[in-house]
Amino acid sequence: MTILRIDASAKPSGSNTHAILDAIESRIGRADIRRDLGAEAVPQIDGTWVASNFTPAGERTDVQKATLALSDELVGELMEADTLLIALPIYNFTVPGSLKAWIDLVCRAGVTFKYTESGPVGLLEGKRAIVAVASGGTPVGSEIDFATPYMRHVLKFIGITDVTFVAADRLNMKDGDAVSLVEDQIAALAA
Repeated sequence: MTILRIDASAKPSGSNTHAILDAIESRIGRADIRRDLGAEAVPQIDGTWVASNFTPAGERTDVQKATLALSDELVGELMEADTLLIALPIYNFTVPGSLKAWIDLVCRAGVTFKYTESGPVGLLEGKRAIVAVASGGTPVGSEIDFATPYMRHVLKFIGITDVTFVAADRLNMKDGDAVSLVEDQIAALAA
């Protein structure tokens, strides 16, 4: 089993989602591939990226290929992985910008999903995702939680439907650390 870990906290230390993912790794196995989007941010897509992406692969210039190189690398990591561990700190009711930038780079028509007459179909089937969620005040699953439904939708969009959320929400209103609050959820994860 190949595990891809995506950290997205802006905190270089003391991150609740980092701690939760560490505990999950202790349960299911250490990640083979690691991306820390807080420490090494990926760029936002721009007009050059979009033009490069929509140019047929065989017709891309060297500049267009270079523009898509990081995206190709991130997609390759996704394709190689059997299990994804994703850190999802909730910032202002939704996903951090660093995670959104990663999503934009890996959701590619004809690569991770395709369009059909009945709508888009994800191409990364058979993978599992475990999403570690932490929030200071947003209740997960509430009407103000725009992060977890979005992540579930994005993952399904690229074909990943086996998604488990391990959530430590409203941490600013609770006693105890994030990991102790999710011990039962982690214990329930199959290796």
